[in-house]
Amino acid sequence: MAFQKPSHTFTKIHLKGLRTNSLHILFALSFTVFINTFSLAQELPKKNNGIPTDPKSDSTAVAKDRVEIPVDSILNTKVVDSTENDSVKKEGFLKDIVTYKAKDYVAVNQTKQQIRLYNEALVLYEDMEIKAGVIVIDYSKNLVYAGRIKDSTGYSQKPVFTQGANVIEPDSIVFNTDSRKALIFNSVTEQSGGIVIAERTKRENDSVYFISQGKFTTSENIDDPEYYIKMNKAKIVPNKKIVTGMSQMYIYDVPTPIAIPFAYFPMSKKQTSGIIFPSFGEDTGNDRGYFLQNGGYYFAISDYVDLAVLGDYYTNGSYGLRLQSNYAVRYKFRGNFGFRYENLINGERGFPGFSKSTIYNIRWSHSQDAKANPNSRFSASVNLGSSQYFSQSINQINQSNFLTNTLASSVSYSKTFQGEPQVNLSLSATHNQNTNTEAINLTLPTMQASMTRVYPFAPKSGTKKGAIQNINFQVNTRGEYRINTTDSLFGKSEMFDDALAGMRHSIPVTTNFKVFNHFSASVNANFEENWTLKTLNKFWDTANQEEVTIEKNGFDRYLTYNFGASIGTTLYGMYNFQKKGKDPKIQAIRHVMRPSISYNVSPAFDQYYETYDVIDADGTTSDQVEFTRFENSLFGRPGNRYSSSIGLAVGNNFEAKIRSKDSTETEPKKVFLLNNLNLSTAYDLAADSLNWSPLRVTGGTQILNKKMNINFGMTLNPYALDSNNEVINKFNINNGGSLFRMTSANINLSYSLNNDSFSGKDKEEERDEEADRRSSTANARADDLFGVSQDFADQRLGDQKKDKNKDDEENNEFYNYKMPWSLRLSYAANYTNTRRQDEITSQSLMFSGDIELSPRWSVGASSGYDFLNQGFTYTQLRFERDLLSWRMNFTWVPFSDRSSWNFFIGIKSNLLKDLKYDQRRQPDRQLGN
Repeated sequence: MAFQKPSHTFTKIHLKGLRTNSLHILFALSFTVFINTFSLAQELPKKNNGIPTDPKSDSTAVAKDRVEIPVDSILNTKVVDSTENDSVKKEGFLKDIVTYKAKDYVAVNQTKQQIRLYNEALVLYEDMEIKAGVIVIDYSKNLVYAGRIKDSTGYSQKPVFTQGANVIEPDSIVFNTDSRKALIFNSVTEQSGGIVIAERTKRENDSVYFISQGKFTTSENIDDPEYYIKMNKAKIVPNKKIVTGMSQMYIYDVPTPIAIPFAYFPMSKKQTSGIIFPSFGEDTGNDRGYFLQNGGYYFAISDYVDLAVLGDYYTNGSYGLRLQSNYAVRYKFRGNFGFRYENLINGERGFPGFSKSTIYNIRWSHSQDAKANPNSRFSASVNLGSSQYFSQSINQINQSNFLTNTLASSVSYSKTFQGEPQVNLSLSATHNQNTNTEAINLTLPTMQASMTRVYPFAPKSGTKKGAIQNINFQVNTRGEYRINTTDSLFGKSEMFDDALAGMRHSIPVTTNFKVFNHFSASVNANFEENWTLKTLNKFWDTANQEEVTIEKNGFDRYLTYNFGASIGTTLYGMYNFQKKGKDPKIQAIRHVMRPSISYNVSPAFDQYYETYDVIDADGTTSDQVEFTRFENSLFGRPGNRYSSSIGLAVGNNFEAKIRSKDSTETEPKKVFLLNNLNLSTAYDLAADSLNWSPLRVTGGTQILNKKMNINFGMTLNPYALDSNNEVINKFNINNGGSLFRMTSANINLSYSLNNDSFSGKDKEEERDEEADRRSSTANARADDLFGVSQDFADQRLGDQKKDKNKDDEENNEFYNYKMPWSLRLSYAANYTNTRRQDEITSQSLMFSGDIELSPRWSVGASSGYDFLNQGFTYTQLRFERDLLSWRMNFTWVPFSDRSSWNFFIGIKSNLLKDLKYDQRRQPDRQLGN
């Protein structure tokens, strides 16, 4: 809540006319009445048209304190049994066999008609089981008493009363075996994730309990719960509901103002439909007024699918709607679907700065169990919507999508047709969207079909040998319908105006064989035929002195082919540092080199090209332009230039053998020095100049116990530049320079470590699993370098963050001397020098870390620094406190145009998750960003 200066308020009154939005006020009042009507409802007694019975009084003595009731005092109390005056003839005392035992003794008193069991006593009768320190069975009064044992240290062996799925742990209990009623003192029972603690409980029958002075909590500490809801009177129907009278919340036995005259708690273990209470507040950042947010209804449709409908309403007229559904069928498939729509209004109507926009987002995730159908598979990952959704949405802050500015989707179905050869068929629809340029690329759909490789000359049995027997071919087909459009045209008929359709058939033929037993050689040929439904024709318009292009609709095709061959081998080298009488730490270095040479030739397909003359106004031909009618075909145009090139590539791998620190190890430890170091270039035999392609060098390795990943690359050009910074056909070394001229370079480093990284007990993999789970639902980065995404609507539906396992019991509750921490670093730099720029185009360092100051306090931060622009990148600070049954966190973006903060405190349990308080300030939204 923010306070406005009085001067600002008076200024508004002078400049703007006062208005009353009666419709909005009426809507808010109606919504409040609707919620109160459905959420605070008492049970109405069912009508009973039977003959009323005479009221009977229950004179069983009841103790109001926690002092144990003496056995003899209970048994000597006169009990008025309500069944004595019943006209129906009573059955015998026992309807089933009673099984009982005790550790110390079982005493039978025929005079008093009592059986007394002492120390670890147990009684079994029908579906009832009683365990206690002492049990007394009085079969003259149809009563069973169970209580604790008192010794020098206090009380022990509390009774445990079990009947069916209901378990009660009281201090003492009196049970009537005939009427099956019971009085229970200081009981503790679990009800659908909640704990009910009652001073006195009356068991009416198997399914109804009445309690007096009870407490309801979800705390794990039953003896001293950090919070509870105190109920003066309540009725409990196990696993169904709790109906209470006056109820008030207590925090550490301190009463709070949170109280209600009556309440209804559904306790079903199954999914049930119900109202989702909204959040109340005021949007001061965008002047949308007061709001009801994230309110709606949850539909438990079936055991396989559910649906949540949430909505927002702001007093300035803005509103939002969200649909969220989860579905799953065991051993078949699972997924979720979400749709979000927001109608946003900024400013006042009729005044400058007023704007209105509608944004939406659709998400769908579907995965199929691998065991469901091994021959077919369907999957979906959809994330599409308005380009400005993640920058303007009211109800979520998704740093990953906001900073990466990319939305992507894919829906695919694949099927395998068994046989010889085997045929694979797949259909897919893809979507790619840039939220900066608002460009959208769609393929609706893409069809791919292929058959497994066929070896026509392979022997019927045995291995294939030689070039002839290894000849194989494959048939591939790919068809697409591609749409390139923009955000403003998406969903309209105009998006199909420039759509392209085409199909490509390819037949690759390959064979491989050994040369001199040390070289692996391969020969390949590839034949392609491209189909298109749209071609074009060009001519020169002499009158208007311009080129005219005419598109033609109709089927057309062109055929291309190319050939290639390659040969390569693997070389091994070892340098041993071990000498007689010496045991160095680095014992040997191994070098693996994989050189290869390839040759590729592609003919020129001039038959698909035509020309037209460019004629000046005076009738003189000034130029001749060559074109092909397949220029706009989906899979590109046929080549009109003969190509014949030789490719050279060398792959390297370096590793070392290091003496193990553990003296019991007999073998040295292998350590990678360079996972890969690759060099590649090519020489074009058909080119008239610049025959050599730039040399490309790439490499990568892992160091510091594989915690740091290093990847680098560079491009080296052998040709020189002229005075205009243009590449000339002259080697750089002959122009007074070095052998190569570095035109570009890049390096990427990532480092991840925690407090266990140097102790041999690394738990980084566990953290990564939790991060992957969170990122998959929020479409965020697993390393949190862009911050942790927050979705305020999903917090109402999804499970809260799981509690961390506190396996290390040595840590004190208030002082964590180990102080767990984690740190992720990422450094990236790019260098460009293609035209003598000699500049670093980008250089940044990003980091994200978390630290537990105590077992229940944790802080985290995500930020970075841009060395090129000399400023901090997107920064997020996080604070979290584990309050046992409660959770509290605070997230803050201190600066930038995305500055915001969010505070939340609430109960972890899904049963009472609406008991919460959250307050936030969202970033100011500027339409059109």
